[in-house]
Amino acid sequence: MSPVFVINPGSTSTKLALYEGSEEIFERELQHSKKELAAFPSVGDQKGFRMDAIRKVLAEEKVDGSAMDAIAGRGGLLAPLQGGTYEVSDRMIDDLLANKYGEHPCNLGAVLARDLAEEWGVPAYIVDPVVTDEMDDRARLTGMPGLERRSVFHALNQRGAARVAAERLGVRYEDSCFIVAHMGGGMSIGAHRRGRVTDVTNGLDGEGPFTPERTGALPVLPVLERMRDGESFDALRLTILREGGVWAHLGTNNMMEVEKRVLEGDEEYARVFRAMVYNVAKHIASMVPAALDGEKDRVDAIVITGGMSRCKPLMEELRRLLKGLGEIVHVPGSVEMGALAKGAFMALAGETPAQRYLG
Repeated sequence: MSPVFVINPGSTSTKLALYEGSEEIFERELQHSKKELAAFPSVGDQKGFRMDAIRKVLAEEKVDGSAMDAIAGRGGLLAPLQGGTYEVSDRMIDDLLANKYGEHPCNLGAVLARDLAEEWGVPAYIVDPVVTDEMDDRARLTGMPGLERRSVFHALNQRGAARVAAERLGVRYEDSCFIVAHMGGGMSIGAHRRGRVTDVTNGLDGEGPFTPERTGALPVLPVLERMRDGESFDALRLTILREGGVWAHLGTNNMMEVEKRVLEGDEEYARVFRAMVYNVAKHIASMVPAALDGEKDRVDAIVITGGMSRCKPLMEELRRLLKGLGEIVHVPGSVEMGALAKGAFMALAGETPAQRYLG
């Protein structure tokens, strides 16, 4: 089986990997500082910067593009889709670069994959995109008619981590009830009920806990008052999505630095850190009704995943706050890269044919 190259752009990183079947040949995570990314007015403008970094790794790892079978990129903000594998198309690229359904670094997954795929003469895919939509109707409805909630989340890693948890517990994912918290540069918390994600926080719409660089849920009327007093929509949007949260309070989105300062006894860092973890726990607890739906008397597990979950003080505090709510299964880091490669291999083999994006 020939190799599949995987590209996964995130808020503060670009992850790359090469797989031959289930075997990982290498994986690299390229970190991008706030200062580097701030030089680009939009996510689309980061394309050349990130591609240069990718080409450097390809040269260092001596990757032969002519030997590839396919490239798999992380799915971006598209029209709502069923989960699965999709071949990257012109329609998809147009929607992503126009930010038709929203702006996020994951939009570059298909774009970067397509550029390399055309150069190497292989197909480009996305797998389980962030717009995977399986929400209950009751979870969409809001108190403002005509304004419905959207399903946008870390679908690939949430579902992958839930399957890991199910395997550890000796149960089937499709028969179980999980609450999954993905914690990285962005966060999402979802209720997985018997194989469907029936409700989930959407950080790109300002929902959920505050994060290293997002404000999370805010009181609405004070935000409107800021607009009334002259703060522009664009300025507020930038704060909510890229310059809020830990960054706004402490001037850093580097959680390793925050952890270090907390352990050294810095009271302000500890105050912000504790508030962030409390917000995560609060939103995890809010997903219990969606996970159970009255048909089971308990949550099988709370699954904690993502890069931030490697932080020991964070995990200790979450365990303390969530004690009694359910068993906690820790799946540190990400299982996204292997899941992306597997989706591409399955499409190439015809096991799960690649779907067509219609927009």
